[in-house]
Amino acid sequence: MKTCSIPTCRASVPLLAAMSLFLSACSTPPSQGCSPAIRAEMLIGPWSAHLDGEPGTWSLTLAPHPEHQGSLRGELRQGDLRYPVVADLDEGEFTMEESHDGRKIAATWLGRLSPPDCHSMILGDRLTDAPSARPFRLTRRP
Repeated sequence: MKTCSIPTCRASVPLLAAMSLFLSACSTPPSQGCSPAIRAEMLIGPWSAHLDGEPGTWSLTLAPHPEHQGSLRGELRQGDLRYPVVADLDEGEFTMEESHDGRKIAATWLGRLSPPDCHSMILGDRLTDAPSARPFRLTRRP
């Protein structure tokens, strides 16, 4: 094993520290960049919803839920289709339940806020009775 002299090792320390900092920044997943302090109220407004493998986009409007403080209620629309939804945000985890008849849950959307601003894009999966989940992207509209 090769050893280095004290002056040579001391010169290497700043370089090693810089490399360590660089490598740790590269290995940080993007989803860790959003603050858990973001609240559901920050998601109020119009959104576009895109489901992988499906042509076109859906319009989603979220508003405060009148009966459950801190939750959201809204509507998912595409053409003549209109589905009621309720949604929650808990420490960066987004959950939205979609109904086709106003009573039963037809799909559950599970996602995470996406950096850099953390309240204009949500990425995740839409779960139904189908055997596999379908990835989605929600994007805030102006």
